[in-house]
Amino acid sequence: MQNILFRANSSSTIGTGHIMRDFVLAEQFKDDNIIFATQDLPGNINYKIEERNYAIEIINSNDLEELVGIIKKYSIDMIVIDHYGIDYDFEKALKEITDVTIFVLDDTYEKHYCDILLNHNVYGDSIKYKSLVPENSEIRCGLKYTLLRNEFIKEKQKGRQNKNDNNQLNAFISMGGTDHSNIIIQILEVLKETPSIYAHVVTTTANKRLKELEKYVCSRNNITLHINSNSIAQLMNNADFAIVPPSVTINEILYLGIPFIAIQTAENQKYMYDFIKNLNFIILKKFSIEELKYSLREFN
Repeated sequence: MQNILFRANSSSTIGTGHIMRDFVLAEQFKDDNIIFATQDLPGNINYKIEERNYAIEIINSNDLEELVGIIKKYSIDMIVIDHYGIDYDFEKALKEITDVTIFVLDDTYEKHYCDILLNHNVYGDSIKYKSLVPENSEIRCGLKYTLLRNEFIKEKQKGRQNKNDNNQLNAFISMGGTDHSNIIIQILEVLKETPSIYAHVVTTTANKRLKELEKYVCSRNNITLHINSNSIAQLMNNADFAIVPPSVTINEILYLGIPFIAIQTAENQKYMYDFIKNLNFIILKKFSIEELKYSLREFN
């Protein structure tokens, strides 16, 4: 049995995606001892780590010595790093001090000092990492390694579940767990012009503007707000189309075969943006009322 440490954060700013995909990866190590090292940042989902009965170490900073201390405390065999703030130099120093196996998750083709590198996104290209990691590193990229929760696999087996009752279109709306770009309400304002669209909006309690969103939804009769939902895959599968960012969510959308409009909300989504655009799917470089209105014609 190995002792495996996951180093990742979640917050209203960072979002919840790193921790959520780490849960999927952790499931691949059922016979091992899993520990999470994470900070207590505003809007975090550390409670979800505890719900899964994983050990959790709250750390104060992204300090090398603090992490080394945890590695020694638990006699860690492998560390999984899912953190944009940890770079090649940090990883190299960590390896030299502890000789721990380093498993890195990367989305943006950065240089890493690691034993294993995983880019689980559909656009992942192993060739691009050849000069970015040590020669003996194991590189895992692309569709074969996409991290999907069991709920998505079950929904895929069911097939598409959308139903157009009374010409109603069900829309799945999510801008990540926190809507850090603050555009959900603007999207809903655009959808308001098409009464036949019923919106299922997905967010979490990490959303800083949750109260504002709840108030807005209360004023409308064709929106359901889903907070901290455990039925994301079912909601997607029941939708006629989705509006989402070009993030890891696209891995799930493409897997289920859901028509979608993607809206870029962060710089680190540029590789998914390019991948989608090259396949001629609908994607907006940034939120635009007019462009979204035009794109919605595809589904009316």
